[in-house]
Amino acid sequence: MSNKGRLIVVSGPTASGKSTLWKRLVAHPKVDFSISVTTRGIRKGEVDGEDYIFISKEEFEHRIASEEFLEYATVHTNYYGTLRSSTEASLNAGHDIVLEVDVQGALQLAEYKLPMVSLFVVPPSREILIERLRHRGTETEEQIATRLKAVDAELAFAKDYDYQLVNDDFEKMLTEAISILGYAKESSNG
Repeated sequence: MSNKGRLIVVSGPTASGKSTLWKRLVAHPKVDFSISVTTRGIRKGEVDGEDYIFISKEEFEHRIASEEFLEYATVHTNYYGTLRSSTEASLNAGHDIVLEVDVQGALQLAEYKLPMVSLFVVPPSREILIERLRHRGTETEEQIATRLKAVDAELAFAKDYDYQLVNDDFEKMLTEAISILGYAKESSNG
């Protein structure tokens, strides 16, 4: 059992820096990333099969019925899920696997009693979070308002995670995450 990998669960509110964190963690040779499946539309710069696996709502619901997901949730009217097959393959190969999931998904994963470390990325302030959302340029003001309504609810779950990482200085937060996980820092370039 000790040669199996761990789940590294990364969560946090929108625009907190969780995606940037997992992208740097997977630079480690013994860390894989679980590509989530989603029904949301593809954003500019995203690649199907690399950032997410984009499928229709009907296909997602078929996969739910077939029990293909380790966890899934509805977030902002779209489905997101983690495929059981790819996750188990990485863990059995002795690799840690990073999963970027929302709080609903993290709660579902905790039920499996697999070796797991959970990290919750916290923005330094609500104002900075709003600034990051606007700077992304991917959402309308109405969509930003909808996302902000979910932020307080998500932040309430931070205490349920093993570690809370405040993203006021990304490199400092990355160093803290690497230390928590017991990895040697490869390079500052990731």
